[in-house]
Amino acid sequence: MSARLRGYALFAGVAALFLVVAPLALPAFRLDELAKYLCFAIAALGIGLAWGQGGMLTLGQGVFFGLGGYAMGMYLKLHDAGGDLPDFMVWSGVDKLPALWKPFGNPVFALAAVVVVPVVIATLLGVLVFRQRVRGAYFAILTQALAAAFVILLVGQQGLTGGTNGLTNFYDFFGQDPEADSTQRTTYFVTAIVLGVLYLLARQLVKSRFGRLLVAVRDGEDRVRFLGYNPATVKTITFAISAGMAGIAGALFVPVVGIISPSLLDVVPSLELVVAVAIGGRYTLAGAVLGAVAMNYAKTSFSEQWADGWLYLEGALFIGVMTLAPRGAVGVYEQVRDAIARRRKPVPAPPTASEVPA
Repeated sequence: MSARLRGYALFAGVAALFLVVAPLALPAFRLDELAKYLCFAIAALGIGLAWGQGGMLTLGQGVFFGLGGYAMGMYLKLHDAGGDLPDFMVWSGVDKLPALWKPFGNPVFALAAVVVVPVVIATLLGVLVFRQRVRGAYFAILTQALAAAFVILLVGQQGLTGGTNGLTNFYDFFGQDPEADSTQRTTYFVTAIVLGVLYLLARQLVKSRFGRLLVAVRDGEDRVRFLGYNPATVKTITFAISAGMAGIAGALFVPVVGIISPSLLDVVPSLELVVAVAIGGRYTLAGAVLGAVAMNYAKTSFSEQWADGWLYLEGALFIGVMTLAPRGAVGVYEQVRDAIARRRKPVPAPPTASEVPA
């Protein structure tokens, strides 16, 4: 079987696991938890594309996750209000719907904003930053600072964003009760399918000419520039695609969890996404998805019994992976697979006396 067929077969097996086995085997609560992990996996997929393939260590992916989440949350709050002010605005003393909120009463506008707003902001940021050849640790610090500033902005606008509490208490999700088991199951399937589609699109992008150019920028940006290509354009496009994926993840997160708040978008959640990608293997898209699901599952399991020590374990795990296995779990698997293949490869027999030239 060729490598391409093996890849499709593996994808089909994983898809069957998430779309058939998991809904049948897991209770409603655990299936809802898995849907949350898949939302993080979508955001991690974008990080795998930007960091693993393009070498852009983005520590502020929570900004774009939050933009998508708030866009979805704003529509749901306006829909629940039925033409009146959302509940938190009434409690905050707001007497008129802010102009920023008015377009989000249209579901088409809100769904478009989920992707368009993060992509536009990432594009503007990329044009400003990459043209100045900001990269490496400087770019990482810049995105981290952007996430911190975004959280401060959200918290400080109580009447506009809900402040520290964020947006919550959604009672209708496109005509369905968000708390109903049928709605949660439907939302899970939508999230899993979106993840699968985005993974296939990202994989196709990586295998295209643009993807090869992106890897070349990662490995030798100056050489790419000398060959006549503009690395700033390549990195900006990739960074915008990554932001769009994070926006979609944030929008799906809102109906799955029922809340979007600044605490979910801060520096620490953004760092956790990067840690997850590193653990899974940042040089492969599958590793990014695997790391996000595995780490968030481990976080839930360990934090239920060891809430105070989970962060220490997470930090130690990240240090250990980056030190001992910089290519992550997928890299370890590939090394073991190649080692087994070399051992199974038959050793050629020594030539006989008649085959030795005189």
